[in-house]
Amino acid sequence: MQPWETGQRDAFRGRFGEDPDAYDRTRPVAPGAVFDDIVRRAGLQPGSTIVEIGPGTGQATRPLAERGLRVVALEVDPRLAARAGQNLAGFPDVSVIATSFEAWEPDDVTFDVVFACNSFHWVAPDIRFLKAAAVLNPHGHLVVVSTPVVVPDDADHFWWDVQDEWASVGAERVDPATKHPNLVDDVGSAVAASGLFEEPTVTRVPFDIALTAEEYATNLSTQSGVKELAPERQAELVQRIRRRIEAHGGTLTVHHLAVVTLAIRKT
Repeated sequence: MQPWETGQRDAFRGRFGEDPDAYDRTRPVAPGAVFDDIVRRAGLQPGSTIVEIGPGTGQATRPLAERGLRVVALEVDPRLAARAGQNLAGFPDVSVIATSFEAWEPDDVTFDVVFACNSFHWVAPDIRFLKAAAVLNPHGHLVVVSTPVVVPDDADHFWWDVQDEWASVGAERVDPATKHPNLVDDVGSAVAASGLFEEPTVTRVPFDIALTAEEYATNLSTQSGVKELAPERQAELVQRIRRRIEAHGGTLTVHHLAVVTLAIRKT
């Protein structure tokens, strides 16, 4: 069971802001073509309105704003919200509010899109679909994006070897084959089961990011799976993996899959 599926949700989702700089520098964002496709599929125009759930420091907010969209970004961690506000200060049509989607009061304002990138699973299950539908205009869209790390057929053997480092700190050893792109799930079935949206459509776009040993170690320190470990184990794991990448040549290609689930609100 994942932390966001238990009573630990609030504790864990409030830990991403422990190092806003690390989060800001290394969290991945999908390629621009993914955002162009979202705009096209949702029929958005400059001035279309979006409420974004969990923007972090604004990695996905910026490409939305660059396409002329008006964004209200709700970030539960005040430290990340402050950094997002700084990063997005050049976009007058973006406002960042330090609150959760659950606690946010929309004051009868509705939006063209409810958007979440790597954050929708943190919203309480009994609220996520009901509130998303409630704040959408008629024929508005729910857009849920995830960018998981995947291990395709041509991935480096590093991903198998590095399991030794996880095991050394008492973490569970994971077979990288279970992270094959073909095995990545989406939220389409859950969206459909809510009964609040038309049949969703799902697109999948692979993309790679090259990181230095230091960049990957910094990124790793922001991940929820690492944060489940005791602090001393976190530090040991990050240091071990940094050294492994340095011995591996100093850089690592990280494979991601942008999974975009889009659904129109039922009227």
